[in-house]
Amino acid sequence: MKNWLFAGSALAGQRAAVVMSLVQSARLNGLDPWAYLRDVLARSHSHPSHRLDELLPHRWRSG
Repeated sequence: MKNWLFAGSALAGQRAAVVMSLVQSARLNGLDPWAYLRDVLARSHSHPSHRLDELLPHRWRSG
């Protein structure tokens, strides 16, 4: 729990962990994490919710 002491709250720590997990997964899949996150965040508002798995790092294709 002390790892997230300065995250602001437990929920903020959980959110930070999700983002860090996505960044590391992108790296492990040979992607530029920042290019990946920029693209996914830009497309997230219009991407169908039933196809969100397409935006995971191991299935992502640059839009």
